[in-house]
Amino acid sequence: MRIRFGVVSAVLPLAAIVLASGCSSSSAAAGSAAAGATGAITAIGAENEYASVIGQVGGKYVHAVAIMSNPDTDPHTFQASPSIAREISQARLVVQNGIGYDDWMTSIEKAAPDPGRTVINVQHLLGLPDSTPNPHLWYKPATMPAVASAVAADLAAIAPAHAAYFKANAARFTASLAPWYQALAQFKTKYPGTPVATTEPVADYMLQAAGTNNVTPWSFQADVMNGTDPSAQDVAVQKSLFTEHKVKIFLYNQQVTDSLTQSYINLAHANGIPVVGVYETMPVPGYDYQSWMLAEVHAMDKALTDKTSTEHL
Repeated sequence: MRIRFGVVSAVLPLAAIVLASGCSSSSAAAGSAAAGATGAITAIGAENEYASVIGQVGGKYVHAVAIMSNPDTDPHTFQASPSIAREISQARLVVQNGIGYDDWMTSIEKAAPDPGRTVINVQHLLGLPDSTPNPHLWYKPATMPAVASAVAADLAAIAPAHAAYFKANAARFTASLAPWYQALAQFKTKYPGTPVATTEPVADYMLQAAGTNNVTPWSFQADVMNGTDPSAQDVAVQKSLFTEHKVKIFLYNQQVTDSLTQSYINLAHANGIPVVGVYETMPVPGYDYQSWMLAEVHAMDKALTDKTSTEHL
């Protein structure tokens, strides 16, 4: 049995971020007390990428809190503490991913039902079935504009006097994604069908949008994502991608590594294949959702243009 480094063995403290109106970067906050002092609406993103969007849309009227924001943890094994449960129970708006990725949020919500709390489940927002194989929806280019629009509408229902403000912020956020979309389009045109290898499907939606060809077997990706040992056949196929120089880039989940992943990182380096680390939660400080996604594409472009690895953003 492989050991997944970064797995949470104990509950984590609450990480909070508040994003100022019109700003593109997040800053540390002192917790829900700040919301009480300012009268701001407390809104929670189960993952900090969703909190980033909430904060940008809500601006000065919203205290945006991220539950998961530690890039050194495995989100799939996260456990919520009693303090986190209390924070969620006090929120007026919650955004969670769905597809089984953050079921702990649903459990907390059911344990503390509140008719005054609005929950945006991104899976349901996008109309995706429970059988959707890849839960990393924030890497899908169409996801966050839909989230921003839904957040603006729900905040407007909570605070009607600020409806126009929320709507304008959502539009501004969506417009700010243009550099990412442009970078994806340019990558697709410049490097069409680039063969890549991955450990798990963290960035697969973005890789598809960039026009790459992920040649790692899906069964291998799914096993790694679910903490299961890949089959000997898949391990051999994955190895051959490096030893036979069948790929141009190797992307791995920087937040969850083990001895098998490290062996492929070493193999990629030994064969002159650039390595790019991708993240499940937004690296902080220094990034908002837009700059994070753009940085990931730039890392891929750098890997192909000058053979440079970017294992940490």
